[in-house]
Amino acid sequence: MNFASKSVPRHLVRGVIGFGLIIGSIALVPVAGPVTLLAAPLGLIAFRGCPTCWMVGLAQTISRGRLERQCVDGVCTLTKADPAGKAADGRAADITVPVTHSQAADNTVPVTRR
Repeated sequence: MNFASKSVPRHLVRGVIGFGLIIGSIALVPVAGPVTLLAAPLGLIAFRGCPTCWMVGLAQTISRGRLERQCVDGVCTLTKADPAGKAADGRAADITVPVTHSQAADNTVPVTRR
């Protein structure tokens, strides 16, 4: 699943809004009463469901376009995306990532492309 945003600043703004609403709603309970807790669900909307999903999305947004995943015969490799088509030393660093056969067969493995 993709949790990334269009840009890092946009993602950070969503985080500031989400954390601000949740923290503010809890901090303002002694001043304005329990009604302020109604702002907390709005913070979850800014996070698209949960703060953990927001953190995963931040990592995805930062790494977008820097890594490419290619799957062949149920084995996926991560390589550094290189606009010129080659790494500086003439080869790309591959990392093998195990994938189940069902993921490779029905194309549920996400691929990052520029």
